[in-house]
Amino acid sequence: MTAPSKFTARKSRPLSAREAALKAFLAMEAEGAALDSALSAQVGHKSMEARDRAFARAILSAAIRRRGTLEAAYNTFLDKPLRPREVFGRAVLTLASAELLVLMTPPHAVVDGWVRITGAAEEGRRLKGLVNAVLRRVSERGGEAFIAADPLIDLPDWLRARWVDIYGEDTARAMALARAGAPPLDLSTKPGFDAAGLAAEIGGALLPTGTVRKDGIGDVTALPGFEAGNWWAQDAAAALPVMLLAPKAGERIADICAAPGGKTLQLAAAGADVIAVDRSEKRLKRVGDNLARTGLRAEIITADATRWQPDGKLDAVLLDAPCSATGTLRRRPDVAWSKGVEDIASLAALQAKLLDNAFAMLKPGGRLIYCTCSLEPEEGEDQIAAFLARTPEAARIPIGADALPGLAEAITPEGDVRTRPDVWADKGGLDGFFIARLVRAK
Repeated sequence: MTAPSKFTARKSRPLSAREAALKAFLAMEAEGAALDSALSAQVGHKSMEARDRAFARAILSAAIRRRGTLEAAYNTFLDKPLRPREVFGRAVLTLASAELLVLMTPPHAVVDGWVRITGAAEEGRRLKGLVNAVLRRVSERGGEAFIAADPLIDLPDWLRARWVDIYGEDTARAMALARAGAPPLDLSTKPGFDAAGLAAEIGGALLPTGTVRKDGIGDVTALPGFEAGNWWAQDAAAALPVMLLAPKAGERIADICAAPGGKTLQLAAAGADVIAVDRSEKRLKRVGDNLARTGLRAEIITADATRWQPDGKLDAVLLDAPCSATGTLRRRPDVAWSKGVEDIASLAALQAKLLDNAFAMLKPGGRLIYCTCSLEPEEGEDQIAAFLARTPEAARIPIGADALPGLAEAITPEGDVRTRPDVWADKGGLDGFFIARLVRAK
């Protein structure tokens, strides 16, 4: 780990967005903290204006998401790259370059703001002149180097090697490029609600699968109809598992690893008798809050889903298993840097336990959806192949093109679903998901 920085903001005033982003970046480097945790842990973060908190997150997210290509851009104007221990200088140049080349903040504001921050920090004073000179050149000529850089270098070495090996270099590069942009806002709506009307009202579009999509996330609570509870935020790919389960009114269905609750809401909106199970009581509170806002009902249970069993067999189970989350890098760009190959192996072992226990909940003829927001085969294709090999009473229900409007390319030869960030690139992309549909033989 890198030693923590001595950088501190002036205590006489609240943190600025740039100071918050810098302190969080340094915390992520030193402690391996998650992006949002690193931001919220900074003294003074809560007292910041909402727009400054949002701007700090935008700067930090852009810097982490495009880290490799941003470094390639500003390194063009250095006589020699900064040394590994010069964490403060790299952090400032990366964050400032993210503002200039990704967020397109006016150059004078970026250069002046970051030079002031650099000069005010003990470890930055000697770098003030360098930061000023490099950022001025980045603002004038850095765009060319940024665009020319290979998007694969935005990924950590371990993930880049895996994706090239699994998907081939061209597809891996397309995936890296697709996850490099900020994600859109996706909304799922209750059955019968005028989704097309909502899309028109908020300046969005209705995707073939029924999700409402608009550019830019912004303040979701300020959108029309939030308080009415007829919709909720949910990535379009994350909405597919319930669509493929096709829940029926009155069916008794468990949503395993349910938090934050988007799939629970979908199941409840379809009229199912839903049991939402998660081991985190804190995360389940969010499920309860979402149910209350939308006026939907589900039984909420805090339990270890590797052991929990319902009172009576179920018609269906939806298991959205904990995973490496490499399919969500558009929304959680820090995930790639906080995990490694060893995490995939340990998570795959947990997924197998969850899958076996979830299948045991089903009555004969009961259906099970297994899904993960991972792009790694060990957590998807390989997991299901191993499960079917050890579970003779289980069978796959192949998914056909008619079940996924506009997403025939996402259906695997085995009849499962594999979405990737570069799928629907012309519509804003998708999170990476693997989905399999299984049945317990009668």
